[in-house]
Amino acid sequence: MALDNMNVSRILKRALSGGGEFADIYFEEGSSTSVVCEEGKIEKILAGTDRGVGIRVISDLRTAYAFTNEITEAALLDLAGTVSKAVRGRQFGAPIDMRPKVVAPGFPIAVPPEAAKLKDKVALVRRADEAARGMDGRVRQVMVVYRDGRVRTQIANSLGEFIETGRTGTVFLAQVVARQDDVIQTGYEPVGGFRGLEIFDARSPEEVARTAAGRALMMLRARKAPAGMMPVVISSEAGGTMVHEAIGHGLEADLAQAGMSVYTGKIGTVVASPLVTVIDDPTIPHARGSYSHDDEGVASRRTVLVENGVLRCYLYDRLSAMKDGCQSTGNGRRESYHAKPIVRMSNTLIAPGDTPPESIVREVERGLFVRKMGGGQVNTVTGDFVFEVSEGYLIENGCIGEAVRGATLTGNGPDVLKKVTKIGTDLGYSIGTCGKDGQGAPVSDGQPTLLISDITVGGAV
Repeated sequence: MALDNMNVSRILKRALSGGGEFADIYFEEGSSTSVVCEEGKIEKILAGTDRGVGIRVISDLRTAYAFTNEITEAALLDLAGTVSKAVRGRQFGAPIDMRPKVVAPGFPIAVPPEAAKLKDKVALVRRADEAARGMDGRVRQVMVVYRDGRVRTQIANSLGEFIETGRTGTVFLAQVVARQDDVIQTGYEPVGGFRGLEIFDARSPEEVARTAAGRALMMLRARKAPAGMMPVVISSEAGGTMVHEAIGHGLEADLAQAGMSVYTGKIGTVVASPLVTVIDDPTIPHARGSYSHDDEGVASRRTVLVENGVLRCYLYDRLSAMKDGCQSTGNGRRESYHAKPIVRMSNTLIAPGDTPPESIVREVERGLFVRKMGGGQVNTVTGDFVFEVSEGYLIENGCIGEAVRGATLTGNGPDVLKKVTKIGTDLGYSIGTCGKDGQGAPVSDGQPTLLISDITVGGAV
């Protein structure tokens, strides 16, 4: 039983009976499958369904939230009554006239995961495991993960809006550890998005696994990276880890409002090179961070955050937008009905420029070429960051040279973005699950090939 057969106006009025300016009901039902292979064995198979409802009231710019998996009108009235006791304030006097439900279709799925048998999903994982292990005797550990999920949501609120959305996603990844003598290196390669099993039409399980294994094996013979200040070219193949960490989190309005961002109070000021335009866009078809409506029922939209180096906008959910007296940008997201929505990125990217990617490397006499980024950390208050380089090469005399390992990039977000001197015409993406306030959200990050004039590279002295 979803919200269709309930008197949602009555439930919302009950939630607002103790006061408040806004209330909403979030219904979610979903199913998922996960298969994990480690050490050549299927270690974990999880398949299940979940459904539940959360009710939220915003009063005096504070949130009261509660959830249940008992989906009856009586249970939701009780839950709404519980939430109403947690708020005080001006009584909600406006009528709640629910408009007809808007059904937003998800992206078309060519091969729905639910149409495949579990044994076929297990076979995909085994194929990748065998392919990675067959690459070389120096491959010591292989982990392959398959995940799919389908979710349907309904959102009704005190503005009279009633939205239904749905999405189906698939993720497949391989992580390979290779060892030679006392040198150990790891290769990692993921694919995925809001697609079905057609993701394997573009890249087979074997190709994903061999890419991860090949990266680990290649780095075994790499020499230690040099250290110091130098020009760095980051390939579009590296994805947008830097834009996500170095600037993306700092442009989430809740952090900016709390003074927890280096970009607090910087709207209208120069925060990057005039070549840099940063965009958050959940409308990109099938991308891992995409959606038709966010988890507050706000239609997705493309938001230009930085335009030609000038900070134009933050990312907002309903609550942070109320605080700043503006409209939500459609970036209110939650991990599930267990959690209240918070401001999150979706697909965040640096827009392509007008320089051919191959010519960018030719302009560097000596520096570092980054093909793949690893993990990273950022202090949003100061903008300081450090990123690992999982696949890097020396640039010598304008050519990509030998591989190096152990490199890190250290810098300050606004400072480094002002040092971007060339931006390529290409665009590549990386995918992941972004953590914030204990919640994970699927995202993708993108960037073209770009040149940073100088940045601190950590490595061997």
